[in-house]
Amino acid sequence: MTVKVGVIGLGAIGERVIHKFIQHPETEVVAVCDVNEDRLTSIREKYDVETFKDYQEMLKDESISLVYLAVPPKFHHRIALDVMAAKKNLLCEKPLANSIQEAKEMVAAAEEAKIVNAINFPMVYSNVFQKFKEHIVTGNIGQVNRIEVQMHFTTWPRAWQQNDWIAGREQGGFIREVGPHYIQMMLDVFGGVQNIQSFVDYPEDPTLCEKGFISRMELQDGTTVLFSGLSGIGQKEHISFKVFGDTGTIDLTNWSVLSISEGDSTPAVLPLQRVEEIDLVGELVKAVTGKEGHLVSFRDGYEVQRVLESLLGNK
Repeated sequence: MTVKVGVIGLGAIGERVIHKFIQHPETEVVAVCDVNEDRLTSIREKYDVETFKDYQEMLKDESISLVYLAVPPKFHHRIALDVMAAKKNLLCEKPLANSIQEAKEMVAAAEEAKIVNAINFPMVYSNVFQKFKEHIVTGNIGQVNRIEVQMHFTTWPRAWQQNDWIAGREQGGFIREVGPHYIQMMLDVFGGVQNIQSFVDYPEDPTLCEKGFISRMELQDGTTVLFSGLSGIGQKEHISFKVFGDTGTIDLTNWSVLSISEGDSTPAVLPLQRVEEIDLVGELVKAVTGKEGHLVSFRDGYEVQRVLESLLGNK
């Protein structure tokens, strides 16, 4: 069985995932949708697929069983509800929504429609993250004493990420764009968090996103989590997810480098490259065809959204 896919949103990330669908032997991208005529023309010429400017028209294609939604966050809610009303399975970009209420409504709609629902959190499928998690849950670094996530950006948006929304306060900023990946990984490894306090620094221009933030929260057992970020600094981009244990410390840096130390030893970099041990598209195919797939569901995404909104100071 070939799962036929429709794509809504043709930005840089959207096209990256289109490649994954095209490369998989059990999926076929049959239609794409975007409001940008130039992007539609480019994608049509590259991949020879049917193109639409109106996603409602694309949803009328009964052969499409899976939709990948890759539009900016503030459009997720409305479009996702229409996709699910059409009884299409749905892969959505992160974050799930642009508010906690929207996320709650999307979870309810997915469960009512009884469709396969998933969010594109690629790190969960990587061998680097799986090894990071393994060292923690097996007790290899001992009792966890503290967790620290730090995100430092030379500039925001990054040079490759220029668009009309990602620098804006309404739906952009690095807390929304990068933060959900690390929230999701933290929830995957440690479970829920509580007692979130966050302080966000914004520029004077009310339309622009944050410049920095510092937050503190706790795991369910009371372990402290420190989460912070800063942009506009004289330093190369550096992101660290560090877990301090009483016998060792493990650090996942820049998405793909894993280092571990024991006692007062110098951290040793583990010889890993970031490759997918589990294929997201393959897991979607399993789920769509009635098998069990390893997916980050909308309900999981709601928990990420809850933490995300607290980091932004939204209640």
